[in-house]
Amino acid sequence: MPWHRIATEGATTDGRTISAEWLTQMAKNFDPAKYGCRINLEHIKGLLPDGPFKAYGDVTALKTEKGDDGKLALFAEIDPTDELKALVEKRQKVYTSMEVDLDFADSGEAYLVGLAVTDTPASLGTSMLQFSAQAGKDSPLAGRKQRPDNLFSAAVETAFDFSESTPEDKGPSLADRVKALFKKHDAKTDAGFAAFRTELEQTLELFVEKHNALKNDLAGRATAQAFGELKEAHEALQARFDELFNKLDNEPSTHHHRSKATGSDGAIVTDC
Repeated sequence: MPWHRIATEGATTDGRTISAEWLTQMAKNFDPAKYGCRINLEHIKGLLPDGPFKAYGDVTALKTEKGDDGKLALFAEIDPTDELKALVEKRQKVYTSMEVDLDFADSGEAYLVGLAVTDTPASLGTSMLQFSAQAGKDSPLAGRKQRPDNLFSAAVETAFDFSESTPEDKGPSLADRVKALFKKHDAKTDAGFAAFRTELEQTLELFVEKHNALKNDLAGRATAQAFGELKEAHEALQARFDELFNKLDNEPSTHHHRSKATGSDGAIVTDC
């Protein structure tokens, strides 16, 4: 499942600045079995499962990585609902904003307790969050927090990708297999060298066998020249067939009807 960047250190929130330490703590402490992080719309947590403010999925894992700018970023692995996938396909709710508890369960460390998707980053951005911090309990966002001391991060654009395709695992290359063969045996003793030689001979025999099979398969396939000749012959036969068909189709009918047999009224008629 792909990872999605949901925060970067230094992003301004409600009067506070996201630190690399918070991001590290969230990644280290996150455990869905301990406390799950659900995804919601605009940080609004509805009560009804069929309303617009239901849960739209879960965060299943967190990790941190440094970006090209040298800043630490927090990435989330997301298990979305079909509704969230549909929204993303319509290019709706393409920003994310975190709800962070800086003293989760009296641990003194940060924990990701919620993740919101939004289309209006300005409403959860720097200006409104700073205003909300100054407004205190009268903040328009206060009612959306799980705890008054929690913070909402400024919404950042998130490149959602919920495709389920995974790269095909082609296994180790031939070179890797040969290297592994050399590492496998200890050729410092007679027994070790003998075992190595036996397996090497078996490997070479298999290589020759596969090579000959491939060679014979390629030899049995038609060349480009042979295919071209076969195509030309087919087209010539097709043209002659069409010509013959048109000729027969335009020929007048020479079929004569046979006279009716005697005795059609049920009488027995003899010819003697």
